[in-house]
Amino acid sequence: MALAWMPPSLLAQLPVLVVLLPLLAAPLAAMARGARWPWAVATAAAWLAFLSAAALLAVVLEAGPVHYHVGGWEPPWGIALAVDAANALVLLLVSAIAAVVLPYARLSVQKEIGDTRAPLFYAALSLLVAGLLGISASGDAFNVFVFLEISALATYVLVAMGRDRRALTASFQYLVMGTIGATFYLIGIGFLYAMTGTLNMADLAERLPELSDTRTVRSAFAFVVTGICLKLAVFPLHLWLPNAYSFAPSAVTALIAASSTKVALYLLVRMLFGVFGAHFAFVQQPAPALFVALGLVGLLSCSLVAISQRDAKRMLAWSSVAQVGYMVLALGMVSLTGLTAALLHLFNHALMKGALFMALGAVAYRLGGTGPEQLSGLARRMPWTFWALVLGGMSLVGVPLTVGFVSKWYLVLAAIEQGWWPVVAAILLASLMALVYIGRVLQRGWFDAPPPGRPQEAPLSLLLPTWALILANLYFGVDTRLTVGVASRAAAALFGAAP
Repeated sequence: MALAWMPPSLLAQLPVLVVLLPLLAAPLAAMARGARWPWAVATAAAWLAFLSAAALLAVVLEAGPVHYHVGGWEPPWGIALAVDAANALVLLLVSAIAAVVLPYARLSVQKEIGDTRAPLFYAALSLLVAGLLGISASGDAFNVFVFLEISALATYVLVAMGRDRRALTASFQYLVMGTIGATFYLIGIGFLYAMTGTLNMADLAERLPELSDTRTVRSAFAFVVTGICLKLAVFPLHLWLPNAYSFAPSAVTALIAASSTKVALYLLVRMLFGVFGAHFAFVQQPAPALFVALGLVGLLSCSLVAISQRDAKRMLAWSSVAQVGYMVLALGMVSLTGLTAALLHLFNHALMKGALFMALGAVAYRLGGTGPEQLSGLARRMPWTFWALVLGGMSLVGVPLTVGFVSKWYLVLAAIEQGWWPVVAAILLASLMALVYIGRVLQRGWFDAPPPGRPQEAPLSLLLPTWALILANLYFGVDTRLTVGVASRAAAALFGAAP
C-alpha cells in the first residue's frame, strides 16, 4: 500500500482533517497578534490540509471511495463525509491553491490591507478554504448549504477589504446575488426533504427515481440548479463576478478565481449525476439544451467583453466567465468525454487563472495597478513577472504542452463525438478571441516603451508561488496521467460505469 507508513487511525480521519485544519486555524489566526503569526497559522493549516488531501486522493485511487461518519452517527441521522475520485481531485485542487496563495499573500496583504486588519484577513481566508473543502467533502445536501454559507460570508468580507472603494460595492453586489443563489438552493433541498424525508445524498439518489414525475421534485431540480449556477457565475447569472475579481485584494482574487467557481461546478456535477441522476437531469429535463446554449453564449460574449477591457485584472475577470462557459458546454454534451473535459477544465483552469492573477498581483504590488501604463514595457521592468504572464496566457489560449490545450482537446473531442461541428468552430473562435486579449497585454509589455525609472522585479515571495503554478501549467500539460486519469475515472463513476 502506498501509504503503509501512515497509521491506520490517522488514515481513517483524513476526510475530516482536510476540513477541520483550516476551520480551526480561523479563530487562532483571529486571536493572534500582529501580521506574521496569523499568516503563519493560516499557512501551516493550508499546507497540512494539502498533505491530507494528497494522502486522501492516494487512498481513494487505491481502495475506492472513503466514507466518514462524524461522531460515529450513521447516516442519514449523522453528518456524513463521502470522498470519491471526483471530489478527491477537487479537495486536492482547493488545498493546493490555498497552500500556494498563502505564502504569496504575506507581502501582498501587508501592502494592500495593512498589519492592523491582517488577523481578520487570515481568519476569513481560512474560513473560506474550510467552507470550500467542506462543500467538496460533504455527503449531505444540507451540510453543503452550511459550508456554502461559511465560504460565502468569508468571501464577502475578503472582497470588501480591497483598497479601491468600489470593493465595498462589489462585495455588497456579491452578497445580494450570493444570498439569492443560496436561498434558491435551500428551497430546492427543502422540497427534496419534504418528498423523501432525507438529505443524505446517497439516500436521495435511491429515493428520487420513483418520485421523478412529481412537480415538487421538478421544482426542486430547478431551484437547486439555478442556485448553483448563480454561484458558478454561469451566463447570464454572472454579474457579481467581474467586480468581485477586479476590486478584491490580489491574493483573494487569485484564490477565489482558482477555487470558488470550481467547487460550484463540482457541486453542480454532483447534484446532476449523483443525486438527481443523469436520466432525470438530462433526459426528462431540458438541461442539455440549456447548458449548451448558455455555455456558447457565455464563452463568446464574455470573451468579446474581455477584449474591450483596458485593465488586465478586469480583463481576466471577464475571461473567467467565458471559461465557465466551456465547462457548462461540456456538461451539456452529456457524454463520458464531455464530463471528463468539464472535470479536466475545472482543474486546469484553476492552475492557469490562479497563476495569471498572481502575476498581475505582483505587477500591482510593484507598480500600483494593472492598467496599460503599468503594463507598458513590463518585459524590461519586471521580466520574470512578464514571462509568467506569457506562459500563463499561452495556457489560457490553449497552446500545446500547456494544461489549457489538454482541456480544449477533450472538449473538442466531445463535440466531434456528437457531430457538433458548429460547436467545434465556436470553441476555436473563443480560443482566438483569448489570443487577442492576452496578446494585447503581452504586446504592451514587450513593445511599448517603459516609463523612466529603474527596473525593479517583484519580491521572491511573490515570484516563487506564481512560478510554482506556471510550472504546474507546463508539467500537467505534458504529463496528464494524474489529471486525465482521475477525471476520466471520476466521469465513469458518475455515469454509473465501472471506474
